[in-house]
Amino acid sequence: MSLQAVKAVELGRGVTAAQSPGSQVHDAIAYAGDEQLSLDAQSFTKFTREHNNAGGIEGGISNGEDLVIRGYLKPISTLRRPLASVSFETREATKASYERSDVCVVPAAGVAAEAMVALTVARCVIEKFGGDSLRELERNFQGYCAQIKSF
Repeated sequence: MSLQAVKAVELGRGVTAAQSPGSQVHDAIAYAGDEQLSLDAQSFTKFTREHNNAGGIEGGISNGEDLVIRGYLKPISTLRRPLASVSFETREATKASYERSDVCVVPAAGVAAEAMVALTVARCVIEKFGGDSLRELERNFQGYCAQIKSF
C-alpha cells in the first residue's frame, strides 16, 4: 500500500474469503509422496494444499504456496470533463482545468506493485537468513532447505 494509487491489498481470496463460510475457505493440508507428485510439481516438502485460498500467507508466515496478491487502485484522478471546484483567488465556483488524462494506470501500476512485492520479499529473506555477504546468505538458505527437507 505504499504505492499512491493502491487503496486496498488482498492476499489470496481475501475479501471473498471474509464473506464466505469457513468450509469454503479452509485450505486442508495433505501429503504427497514421490509417487503422487506429478513431474511438474514444485512442492518442496511434499506437503500440499488442494487450493491456495490463503494466497501463500497464513498468520503472516509463508505456507510454501505461491503468493497471490491483488492491489486495488483508485480511479484515475484527471477527467476530460473537469470537476466542479472553487477559485482560490475569487472564491467563486469554477471548473478544474484539464491538463492531461491517463487512459489506464494498470500496466504501470502492475510493474510498480511487482517491484514492491519483490523488495518486500527480499527484505524478508535478508531478515530470515542474514549474513554479511550473498555467499553467507546463500549458505544459510541452503542449510535451512536441508533442515526442511529432512523434516
